[in-house]
Order: sequence, then structure tokens, then C-alpha cells
Amino acid sequence: MEIRERGTKTTEYKASAAQRLKWAGAAIFLVGLVVAAGWGVYTLPTPIVDGMLEADIRKQSEMWKRRVLMHMEDAEITFQTGIMGAHDQEFLELMPEASDVYRFKLFHADGTVFWSTRPSDIGSVNTNPYFATNVTNGEIYYKHEKKPASEIDDLVLHSAQLDTSMPHHVAEIYTPVMRNSSFLGAIEFYTDITELREIFIMRVRVLLGVLYGVALTAMVIVSLVIYRSNRRQLNSLRTRSQYERDLMDEQLRLAREVRLLGELNEWLQSSRSLDELFDMVARFMTHILPDAEGSVYVYSNSRDVLDGSASWNGGAHKDHIHPDGCWGLRRGRTYEYGATEVDFVCEHAEPHDGRAYFCFPILAHGETVGLMHLRAQHGCEEQFAQNKKLAQMCAEQISMAIANVRMRDQLHDQSVRDPLTGLFNRRHMTDQLRKLISRSQASGTPVSLIAVDVDHFKKFNDNHGHDAGDMVLRAVGSVLQQSCDGDEIACRMGGEEFTIILPDNSPSEVQDRAEKLRKAVEDIAVRYGEKTLPRITISLGIAHYPTHGTMPQDLMRAADDALYDAKARGRNQVRVAALPHQAENPNEPTEHHPIAAE
Repeated sequence: MEIRERGTKTTEYKASAAQRLKWAGAAIFLVGLVVAAGWGVYTLPTPIVDGMLEADIRKQSEMWKRRVLMHMEDAEITFQTGIMGAHDQEFLELMPEASDVYRFKLFHADGTVFWSTRPSDIGSVNTNPYFATNVTNGEIYYKHEKKPASEIDDLVLHSAQLDTSMPHHVAEIYTPVMRNSSFLGAIEFYTDITELREIFIMRVRVLLGVLYGVALTAMVIVSLVIYRSNRRQLNSLRTRSQYERDLMDEQLRLAREVRLLGELNEWLQSSRSLDELFDMVARFMTHILPDAEGSVYVYSNSRDVLDGSASWNGGAHKDHIHPDGCWGLRRGRTYEYGATEVDFVCEHAEPHDGRAYFCFPILAHGETVGLMHLRAQHGCEEQFAQNKKLAQMCAEQISMAIANVRMRDQLHDQSVRDPLTGLFNRRHMTDQLRKLISRSQASGTPVSLIAVDVDHFKKFNDNHGHDAGDMVLRAVGSVLQQSCDGDEIACRMGGEEFTIILPDNSPSEVQDRAEKLRKAVEDIAVRYGEKTLPRITISLGIAHYPTHGTMPQDLMRAADDALYDAKARGRNQVRVAALPHQAENPNEPTEHHPIAAE
């Protein structure tokens, strides 16, 4: 029994010793684990956090690049030429204040900087091997460097991060700009990751310390909890960042819309004609409402139909539509198809595929002058409905611009027209003659001038009164106006004197035209009261550019001299101006013999 008890005690002692050895081994292991944990807690978080930040920044860089390219009017041309518009410059300058980027550069394909938040960078060239081997092949290149605080632009958004006593960790990332597998250039973004990096490193160290302080059996559970906690915090941070970015994008969108509306108003008010105005409308609407197809119609002079004037974003306009075919025009207010349970399709919207659309009557000074039709692009119905107010503001801008152009056209027409005959006046004739001469100097096309004078016009006034004389002038002016086509211009110089400018006609054609005019005037009969006025005849003088002069006044003087020659030879005939050497020898025949009246 005693021996058995001794054996049991010996076994227990051995077991206790083995347990002590086991605990000693565990203690040594724990000590080593603590040491390793201490070393790991201090060293392991740094590469872990750097890797996480690199992956996150790579994703963010694509978003930054898309934001830059999306707000450019034509990114491909900008990266090829280095030329950008004022609104592009404005957005690029504002971007560092609305993102985590404190500095960025735009590179040409050859590595030359053509725009930077630091003007001193412009013109520099990136000759590093990674630009030619990685970036130009469409790969994103990431660098993580320490930089002094003075190298970080002290923007308001980043001022709280700046610490002049310690170097800062800066992530530089090159994102290539590709178009159809072709390398156009690159964008280099700089972002200060010092604070975020320190926060993440500190958190990882704390988590690792907790992880290694917990029993080995609970390490997996603790690791999972810490991992999930870290992911939740990161997701929360990303969610908050995404919300802030969405809010900033919305603010930038609203600011962009306000700016575009201001620019649209400014450009429309400076347009010189309705054609130019509608071209501006089409170009601006593609930027203001990119999710809508559109077209504009304007009432014709007869006001029985509306003429199609412009369309954009894949929309199409018909040549003519009837006012009764549009529910917006018939009801006198904006018509929105798809807003109510029962809708009717406008005739001008056929064929219709069920997409929502707006019809905005365009009003000017209380009068309906046209129609703006907008239809949602495929898949954009929700965004289209939200832009109704913006579209209404665009329609108001267009209506005011149309009214101003029409009023300006009326005033301009009054300033260049003779009120009695409706022909152009002397000032307009001189301006047009000068332009045609300049065009002839560049292209070599001919320009001719015909001076016209009503024969014995004073007798009409003396014998029948000034009203009869006015009727004679209107009749002659009507014949001259009907004879002109295209760039040809008929003008009343004053009194009974008229002038016709004929571009693109040979001398023989001009002389034939002048003779036909003479006969046409001779054939007209003017009734005044109950009687017919005496036969009307005209004398005509012809001058050609550059044969008879190279300046407007020289041509007009030569045509007048030929006209006086026709009057001296008995009136009612056509004469061509003498050449300069013939003026000195009046007996020498002219190149084109005048056609005298029969």
C-alpha cells in the first residue's frame, strides 16, 4: 500500500513536473509572444496601413480623374492642345478645396505639364522612367514619400493638418488619361495622408496589442471582432466621406447650372441673328440638360405654322408643325406628358415611345413666339422630371433673347432701309460695296455697280404733285428690287437716284441686266387717281471693279460719270464707264458699246 502510494505520488510529481515544464514552456512561449507582439505591434501596422491607403487612394484617384474629365467641355482636345476654357479653369482651381487633393497637375502625352495648381510647374517635363514605362501604358503609378510641411499647399481645407515640426506623408498618384486605347496624357494628384495614416497605425497597434493580450484560444474571435469593428469604422468613414462628396457634387452641379444659365443669357443677348441664337441654344442645352433630347420651333411670319429651328442631344425637329398639334400651345401653358394618369400625345411628338416630355411655350412681351420641346433620354426619366424647373428657366432665357433679336432686327432694318421705297439706303450700300470689294480682292470674283436715275423726274413733281412723284419712285424701286437675287443689292441713294450692286456677274451679263432693267421700267404704267402717269424712263451707268476703280468712291464716281454720259446722249439708255486712258481721249471707243434706246 505504501509502495503504491509512493508510486502514485511519484507519478503525480512527474505529472506536476511535466505540467510545470509545460507551463514553463507556455510562459517562455508567452514571453516570446509578448516580445514578438511588441515588435509586431510597433512594426507591422506601418506596411499594413500603407497598403490599405494605397488601395483606397488608387480607387479615389479614378474618381478624381472622372470628376476632372467630366467637367471639361472637351477633355481630348484639352489634353492634346493644352487649351481650356474659362469654366474649365474655374472648376480645376476649385477642386482642391472640394476634395482631399491639395495639388494636381495635367500632363501632355510627352510628360510636359500644361496646367497645375502651382503655376510654377507649368512647362516642366517628367523624365522619370516610370512615366514612360508605366503611365504611358495605361497603368496607375503610386508613390508614397515624406515631404516637409512647406511643400504642402496651405489651403483652408488642409490647414488643420499642417505641422511644420514634422515631415508629412504625401501620396502621389499618376492616373493615365486614355481614349480608345490611345494615351492622351496623365493627371498627377497629391494628397496628404499623414493624419489618416497615423490614426490608422495607432488603431492597428491598439488592436494588435489587445489581440496579443488575449488568450490564445480567444485570438481568432478577437481578431474577427477587431476586423469587423475596423471594417465598420472604415465603412462609416467612407459613407460619411461619400455623403460629403455627394453633397459637394450637388453644390458644384447647382453652381455649374447657375453659371451656365448666366453664360447662356450673356451669349444669347449678344447673338446677331436668330440662326446664331438657335445654334447657341443647341450647344448650351447639351451641357445644361444632358439627359434630355430637345428642339425649338418659332412661329413663321404668317403665324399659321411654327418652323423647326434647332435640335440637340439626338433630338429631331420637323420642318413645320401646326399650333393646334401641341397641347402646350393650345392650353397656353407648360404641358408635361407622363405627369398625370391620363395623357395625350402632341402631334409633333409622334412617333411616341412612351417617354416623358415637356412642351414649353416661348413667350415674348406677352405674345407666344415659339415652342421648346424636351424629351427624356432612355433611362433618364427620373432625372428628367427633377430638371423641370431648370428647363423652364432655360425657356424663359430663350424667349427674352428671341424678343431682343427681333427688336434689334427691326431697329437695324429701319436704320438701313429707305422708308419710301423699302430699298437699302446709301450708308448700307457703301458698307456692302466695301465688303464685296474686300471679298473680290481675296477671291477674284467680279463686282459691278449700276447707277440709275429717273429721267425728267422733276416734271412728275411739277405737273402731277409730289405724291405722284413718290408713286413713280416706289414703282421704279419695286422693279429694281425684283431684279436682285442673292447678294445683289438695290439701294436708293436719294431723290430719284438709285444704285445696284451686282457681284459674280461678267461685264456682258451686267450690261444685259442693265438693258433689261431699262426696258422693265419703260414698260411699267403708274396710275395716279383716275389717270395714268406719262411713261417712265431711266438712264443707267455701269462701272466694274477693278477696271474702273479699286475703292468704293472710285466705282461710284465712275458709274455716275457713265450715267451723266447716258443723259448727255439723250437719256433712256445704258452707258459703260470709260477706262482711265479713255477719259483723256474721249473720242476713243469704249470696250463695251452702250446700248441706246430704240
